[in-house]
Amino acid sequence: MRINRTRLKRERIAILTGGGDCPGINAVIRAVAKKAIIEKDMEVIGIEDGYHGVINNQYRILHYEDVSGILTLGGTILGTSKTANPYRYPLKKRGKLEFQDRSKIAIQNINKHDVSCLVCIGGDGTLSIAHRLFEDGVPIIGLPKTIDNDLRGTDITFGFDSAVSIATEGIDRIHTTAQSHHRVMIVEVMGHRAGWVALYSGVAAGGDIILIPEIPYDINVITEKVNERNKKGKRFSIVVVAEGAKPKGGDMVIQRIVKESSDPIRLGGIGFVLGEQIEKITGLETRTVVMGHLLRGGSPTSFDRILATRLGTKAVDMIGNKEFGYMVGMKKNSLVAVLLKEVARGPKTVPLNHPVIKAARSVGTCFGDD
Repeated sequence: MRINRTRLKRERIAILTGGGDCPGINAVIRAVAKKAIIEKDMEVIGIEDGYHGVINNQYRILHYEDVSGILTLGGTILGTSKTANPYRYPLKKRGKLEFQDRSKIAIQNINKHDVSCLVCIGGDGTLSIAHRLFEDGVPIIGLPKTIDNDLRGTDITFGFDSAVSIATEGIDRIHTTAQSHHRVMIVEVMGHRAGWVALYSGVAAGGDIILIPEIPYDINVITEKVNERNKKGKRFSIVVVAEGAKPKGGDMVIQRIVKESSDPIRLGGIGFVLGEQIEKITGLETRTVVMGHLLRGGSPTSFDRILATRLGTKAVDMIGNKEFGYMVGMKKNSLVAVLLKEVARGPKTVPLNHPVIKAARSVGTCFGDD
């Protein structure tokens, strides 16, 4: 049999998706793989279940047909993990949880497959690990994925617009039942330690009170706002609260601890705490709705599909230019290369002088601080 030597020498890249899922991941996988195959004649490997797949050598070849028709799909065809960290890999031995450094094994697996670049699609946790792997010699390019929109170096992440759209629709629906029953309705949304989702969905849906981690709240200010609305004949109020919101001098509400995760704290429950306090102080019937993982599911918005396509195709251009150690970001509607070192510095929170906060305050929205 005659061996095609040219095909054996095709450049090979690998893609992984880590952290929480969100709409738009498959769109970016499609963009990277299709451009790499069509324009660069590259071979594309899909790493399964994030860094688990790198450590355990779980992968599959992604052909053109594998990434065709996935633009509109939610989730990720490659699977993901929020616990796998090559530098702190969780293992249970004799019933006890231990952590081991498996980074050398991960790097060996990458090198064994002669991968010229590892494309890491993820949020701050995934890309912080990517930065460490890059420092250890792995050629890497990152892509900004998170509904939280909390990555440094980019104005927006794909997944954010979809989550805001879902949250906004949910709050819109809450309005009608709040009006009908004359209730205070609290809608708790995700966002981790940043308030981007709560801020944007709250403003878009006309939330009366918006509580975000960046602005610690005073429960008395919130109840005064509710009572004031009630006296003026507005016999309902909508409170949009980020899961990371906290009172002045207080702490965030922790739902549970996931010890094997690189970020073990899982926030959640602030909506129920607020609901009890508001009802007790005002005497008004109060209900809480937690949007939770609904924000991660379903098809991406058209905006996220376009953003993911732009980011993914730009990543392939950077691979061709050997621009490794960067994340592809978006600044003022232009694609930019951001050092992974910058991304790994920590989350991007909402500035207190953000124009959306200013606009919201000017139309009477309360942020629990005045």
